[in-house]
Amino acid sequence: MSYEASMPAAAPERLAKNSVGLAHIVFFVVAAAAPLTAVVGASPAAFAFGNGAGVPGAFVLAGLLYLIFSVGFTAMSRHVGGAGAFYTYIAQGIGKPAGVGGALMALLTYNAVQIAIYALFGVFMSGAIAPLGLDLPWWTWSFLALIVVLICGQRNIAFSGTILGACMIAEIAILLLLDLGILFAGGGPEGLGITSFAPASIFTPGLGVALVFVIGSFIGFEATAIFAEEAENPEKTIPRATYVAVLLITLFYAFSTWAIVQFYGPSVVQKTAEGSLETFYFNAAGSVLGAWSVQVMNVLLITSLFACVLSFHNTINRYFFALGREGLAVRALGKVHAKHGSPHIAGLVQSAIAAVILLGFVLGGADPYAVVFSWMSALAVIGILAVQALVSVAVILFFRRNTSSHGIWTTTIAPAIGLVGLLGSLWLVISNLQLLSGSDSIIVASFPYAIVLVGLFGAAFAKQLSRTRPELYASLGKVFE
Repeated sequence: MSYEASMPAAAPERLAKNSVGLAHIVFFVVAAAAPLTAVVGASPAAFAFGNGAGVPGAFVLAGLLYLIFSVGFTAMSRHVGGAGAFYTYIAQGIGKPAGVGGALMALLTYNAVQIAIYALFGVFMSGAIAPLGLDLPWWTWSFLALIVVLICGQRNIAFSGTILGACMIAEIAILLLLDLGILFAGGGPEGLGITSFAPASIFTPGLGVALVFVIGSFIGFEATAIFAEEAENPEKTIPRATYVAVLLITLFYAFSTWAIVQFYGPSVVQKTAEGSLETFYFNAAGSVLGAWSVQVMNVLLITSLFACVLSFHNTINRYFFALGREGLAVRALGKVHAKHGSPHIAGLVQSAIAAVILLGFVLGGADPYAVVFSWMSALAVIGILAVQALVSVAVILFFRRNTSSHGIWTTTIAPAIGLVGLLGSLWLVISNLQLLSGSDSIIVASFPYAIVLVGLFGAAFAKQLSRTRPELYASLGKVFE
């Protein structure tokens, strides 16, 4: 008998407990980071327009920032938890209006990521299938992926975790083969070296631009906390999963980008990337591993994108579920599947919203890569950094009001350092928004203001609730304690 079949049905208002362990949660976070997509798709731009050979060091810097952020984040996870994740943290730390504002900002962010990945999936699938005689428009594959993701999301969370684990292992394996192949071959024309991690290589004028792409590769970070209600032994599992996931992402990205620097050579890697953004890794794979690896990498790039969008689908489901259970949205969103213990109605609603947005882009004739993917990715990076900065503030304020056994490093110093780093990263992203999005459109330029307005709208809505529905307002954030 399978674990899923033997699992007792969840209560109507609670997600299925003890559904996922540390490994599944790590899979969700790493799959959301989409290792193959981040390395093959995003890092070439960081090499070309950023700090060149210092990109591996930039990944280490970003990893250190998120490890420091995780100190207060995981400490607070022992005191608050539930499917609301960042919403719950902000509501408990800063206040209910800020919590609702943060929830809407997070929803906007993750929906933007989801739309971006659906578009990119459609582009790659269309390109891969067309040579086989089935030449369909990109959006056909995007909508097909949306349906499959919806079906997977209706199942128990462990089902998605298993799929994500298989996809993640496969995409990491092909990149590790390339990395180790470069290492055992002794590198390229300049041999092997560690100059990529030297301060002189990292802290160049292009570091800010590189961080724009590097920080974006860590999106999906909060997936550890958002599954707290469904985790086995969450007070231990969530902190461990957070640190393991951040360390894995950081080490893997740093090692893979370091290896490619060795292949091309530190002195020419930036120039090479400028002239071969789309084939930067494929050329190396073909040279080191053979032509077969290029085909495999293309296939795994597609599965990487599917795993990524499935992970974000589950994350968004739980935000809608949280808002429904809190009474901030239609109560039906807070219902769970009788058999699988999944937020199935929330999944249907958010998939319908994604379908409508995608349809709008299609009817408007938007380019799937230059507009849909690039614009939505830029919006997502701004949004996630803004929400994470709010969480850092929430951690500090929460521990100032609540006694705990944690020391000052955990409750104040680390969250403060994380806040400074996140705000600095947010400033860098906004300063380089045109490069990140590939557009000087006034719509793109308005993204930072849109994030702020969404947050203010959420806060104003909560304030209105305090006057018109005081009982509901008083219960906000309490459901997850």
